[in-house]
Amino acid sequence: MLNYNGTLLSEETPSMSFTNRGLHYGDAVFETIKVSAGKIFFWEDHYFRLMASMRIMRMEIPMNFTLEFLEEEIQKTLAAQSEGNAAYRVKLLVWRSWGGKYTPTSKEVSYLIQPEPIETPFYVLAEKPYEVELFKDHYVNAGLLSTLKTNNRSVNILGSVFAQENGYENCLLLNDKKQVIEALNGNLFLVNGYKIKTPPLADGCLNGILRKQLIAILGQLPDYILEEASVSPFELQKADEMFITNTIVGIQPISKYRKKEYGNAVAKDLLGKLNAKARLG
Repeated sequence: MLNYNGTLLSEETPSMSFTNRGLHYGDAVFETIKVSAGKIFFWEDHYFRLMASMRIMRMEIPMNFTLEFLEEEIQKTLAAQSEGNAAYRVKLLVWRSWGGKYTPTSKEVSYLIQPEPIETPFYVLAEKPYEVELFKDHYVNAGLLSTLKTNNRSVNILGSVFAQENGYENCLLLNDKKQVIEALNGNLFLVNGYKIKTPPLADGCLNGILRKQLIAILGQLPDYILEEASVSPFELQKADEMFITNTIVGIQPISKYRKKEYGNAVAKDLLGKLNAKARLG
């Protein structure tokens, strides 16, 4: 079941108008949320990021778009699922209402909640080989819009095709200054001994929820020093570890980049702390 503007609809029921600015112009923002046993992981962070994204995109935020209202709509949608799974990936998509072909005359919005069952209620470290490569065909602009979760994802899509065609699990993206900023589906962290580095938002990386959570966790750990700084492609093969973070997977260690192979000891250590925060947060 889908939730379209508060109405539950079967996935087989046509529910999307062709006059949809998200479909036509990429005029939409979204959140990808993990729900386990009815608990929405890091819900406040998702909600406030969505509100910030809507403001940056100059969308009209409805008065009823409160933290409580959207949580209730998500829970209502999950309660209507026939699978009865313990865990779900939920996509909350918001787009500007139709107001003209090229220039929007409406700031009102519509929304869609789409759940998908997943197998892992909590974050589990994947031990299988995970090789990545740089995607250099296209670049991400370093700027505020690149930090938002919008449905303008052409670079990510083309990078995914490149990875699939060349046998890689993922690709790392570059900005227009040739700095490494993130993976196709999450933020990037590099580990050198006790030092951990991640690209800054100013370089154009996604303002990820798990990135924020991990930065908060690392700030409380005296064993590590975190640095938010630009990452050169030359640094990648010098790292002891590299891992990717996103809301659904948690922490995904990278095992190989070109001729360099990496460990995952720090990723394992941080994953336990991340699971504890997800349960209690």
